[in-house]
Amino acid sequence: MDLNLPNLSNQCAVSGRAFVEGDSVVSILGRDAEDIVVRLDVLESEEAGATLPPTVYCRWLQEFKPRPVEGNADRALKLTAENLFITLCSPPNVPGEGNTPLIQFLALMLERKKLLRARGRTDDGERVVYEHAGTHDKYEVPAGDFTPEFFVRVQEQLGVLVGSPAPTAPADEEAAAESKA
Repeated sequence: MDLNLPNLSNQCAVSGRAFVEGDSVVSILGRDAEDIVVRLDVLESEEAGATLPPTVYCRWLQEFKPRPVEGNADRALKLTAENLFITLCSPPNVPGEGNTPLIQFLALMLERKKLLRARGRTDDGERVVYEHAGTHDKYEVPAGDFTPEFFVRVQEQLGVLVGSPAPTAPADEEAAAESKA
């Protein structure tokens, strides 16, 4: 599954200062007042001054690395579910209340695709330990129950990330029903 998200910016959304290699950058994915998916990239030291969108879906911290001048621009625009999971679960990112349901869902989806393997729970039983099939890195994900309420909670986040299905017109439904008859 590919997720089309804006690229990491080259400058801080708060101060306008250009990022330099090694800067700690906080990325925030959300939806603005016009219902458009937005990404804010700010220096970690300036995060307090950021104007957050009305709806925030997730937040992660990363070290800034300049993009190479050459490269495939389309590839840079795509963020896979696997990459998003690894980004949200890697240090120094700590699963927060807003990110936890999304991380749990991504873990479930990646386990189903056999990219992650559940390896049990932590000693306190609060987190599930997953092992990445390719790298053998281990990730701890807060344990949760996959109830209908859980999926209702993450439905909006998932709609933003993977796209909501287009509603079908009544005429299309009638034509489909007639073709089956």
